[in-house]
Amino acid sequence: MWGGRKLSSSGSRVLGMLGSGFRSTQAAGRLLASWAVYSENQLSWTLQIKPRLFSEYRAMWFESYRMIFPCLTRIKSYRSPWKKLYSTSQTTVDSKEVKTFLALAHKWWDEYGAYAPLHSMNDLRIPFIRDNLLKTVANHQPGKPLSAMKILDVGCGGGLLTEPLGRLGASVMGIDPVDENIKIARHHKSFDPVLDKRIEYRVCSVEEIVEETAETFDAVIASEVVEHVIELETFIQCCCQVLKPGGSLFITTINKTQLSYALAIVFSEQIAGFVPKGTHMWEKFVSPEKLESILESNGLSVLTVAGMLYNPFSGYWHWSENNSLNYAAHAVRCMVQEHPGPAEFVLMGETELHGNASTSAGVREELKK
Repeated sequence: MWGGRKLSSSGSRVLGMLGSGFRSTQAAGRLLASWAVYSENQLSWTLQIKPRLFSEYRAMWFESYRMIFPCLTRIKSYRSPWKKLYSTSQTTVDSKEVKTFLALAHKWWDEYGAYAPLHSMNDLRIPFIRDNLLKTVANHQPGKPLSAMKILDVGCGGGLLTEPLGRLGASVMGIDPVDENIKIARHHKSFDPVLDKRIEYRVCSVEEIVEETAETFDAVIASEVVEHVIELETFIQCCCQVLKPGGSLFITTINKTQLSYALAIVFSEQIAGFVPKGTHMWEKFVSPEKLESILESNGLSVLTVAGMLYNPFSGYWHWSENNSLNYAAHAVRCMVQEHPGPAEFVLMGETELHGNASTSAGVREELKK
């Protein structure tokens, strides 16, 4: 149509002449110019002879463009809920924090040294994790109550929390970006043949294993970690993605209050020296409200937030209704049956979207009961 056959044959002759060794630049220019004039004349002839046909095609083209463009725009802007949110260009690891913990790596298993508060915290956090996980299983083995569980310990350090969870029967993967921490952890677990089989350690961050371990773990633990990462939302996204639907996320951290600044940094680090200087940055502390907001936006329902208090003189922790200093949170990833495909989403009306939102809210309410 529109003299296409003639244009094509003309183009073939030109290319044939050029390809067969046509060397004269001026001759080639004249030939191409004449071909362009011929093409223009052909198009002009077509528009004059068949104006109605051209108008019909022009109307059809504009109508198709008008219908298709909005759909393409909506599909492009839509980000499906199951799509991987993690980008390899992002990292949650703070290089300054890595240097700080690298200098303390040899002190992990000194119960009276820099990590004494973490050793003592096990008296609270291990029962907290164990008891909440046991609510999700009907039967468990005596002596090994977590034997059916696969757990990820993010920022495991020297394995202070990883090993006790392994002793409860769980299969645990401990990850940490500090190579020296993992060396210490591997060396320590090697003394126990049982733990050697149940625990795996890796030098990496959580975002580096998202794709290979998506929806793998029954529980993810980030104990005393979120106050050391950058890109907190990315960190939470990754923790959520490696959880199975219905899996649990456990976090212990420090609230962002004036009291936490006074006690956790000024007193504990700068005055009393209970914690090495530079261990914490108040700007990275996160309040329970902000943490819950991030968790909820990533499909996790927060079931428990409990305050924790540490007595540096006795060396013991205890639960408290006051969470202005330390606190522990337990959240569960919501169960999702099906996800709509992109095309299905485009055709979905506003009424259906609002209906799905109310259903999700109902699921969260059921989980909180």
